[in-house]
Amino acid sequence: MQLISVFQEANDDITFATTASQTNYSEDLNAIGIPVIPILLNDASFDIFISELKPTVVLFDRFITEEQFGWRVAQNCPDALTILDTEDLHFLRKAREEAFKKGSEINLFSETAKRELASILRCDLSLIISEAEMQLLTEIFKIPQGLLYYLPFLVDDITKQTPSFEARNHFISIGNFQHAPNTDAVIFLKKEIWPKIRKQLPEAELHIYGAYVPKSISEMHHEKEGFLIKGWAEDVAKVMKQAKVCLAPLRFGAGLKGKLLDAALYGAPSVSTSIGVEGMFAISQTQDEILDFVEASVQLYTEEKVWMKQQKKAFQVLEKQFKKELFFTDFMDKMKQLELQLPQHRHQHFIGRVLQHQSLQAMKYMSKWIEEKNRKS
Repeated sequence: MQLISVFQEANDDITFATTASQTNYSEDLNAIGIPVIPILLNDASFDIFISELKPTVVLFDRFITEEQFGWRVAQNCPDALTILDTEDLHFLRKAREEAFKKGSEINLFSETAKRELASILRCDLSLIISEAEMQLLTEIFKIPQGLLYYLPFLVDDITKQTPSFEARNHFISIGNFQHAPNTDAVIFLKKEIWPKIRKQLPEAELHIYGAYVPKSISEMHHEKEGFLIKGWAEDVAKVMKQAKVCLAPLRFGAGLKGKLLDAALYGAPSVSTSIGVEGMFAISQTQDEILDFVEASVQLYTEEKVWMKQQKKAFQVLEKQFKKELFFTDFMDKMKQLELQLPQHRHQHFIGRVLQHQSLQAMKYMSKWIEEKNRKS
């Protein structure tokens, strides 16, 4: 949505094409003047759609989307600037999850890494949300910086007029439950962290919000323990402004954490882990050990001076690292420059053209095979 806002501010005509079905949690893009076009996987109807649309810029949401549709865009709109919005590096998140579950070392050089890096190399520009991930791509995988652009969360207005320490109550944790790190964090809270916090703060409650709550999580709801599964938060600002402290004990994951940005934006100091705050500077207190996490959480909840200090620090991080005005003009200039110099850019980064050669396009021919199979069945 932040990218859409950026393109709208630049007065671009936007068309949102998606294979996903609408749900109660979907953004109403039509309400802000953006047509939503349903598209099919492994179907030549997309070729007709994209040829008629004739976009000058195509943005892919995650590398899997580029795998499915990138070759069709290159075939039908070869002069369109292609941008990959990585969201976060999926291969990094997956490697950390596998290492956590197996208790093993992280293996970054996976099949998923090969696919995601190939997608980055095929696109004209990839948006990288975290400075840590920029460093990983350039130093470990030697991806040319000309193919990457650091674009973190963007904040429009920062209002420091939020409810006071005394006006707030209870802890909050928030996150979509289709995202494995969020589900694990709630389990971690329930089993290891919350009982220790509750022992010191018997009147406190932990309010847990998130869409797509699975049964295994909803069954953790326990009124007497103050462990309350609230489900989807229709208004994130409202629930964050009511909370005193945000807890995000993430044990694996990648990218930037929207929950920590929201907590900072609405004045709720947070406690997270080194993985949780990666690329987010000092926006949250960072504790990886359980007892340290508990101590920091209790201290923030009970000591107003500590609470105020962390809130102020988080506001400063928003101002210095995530203000929209720090990135908007430069990003627009970068896109214009690439559009004007696209042939030269592609010659300079010719490896991307190599990866589009038919001998290396397994996804293309798999898609055509599925399409033909569907047509005959």
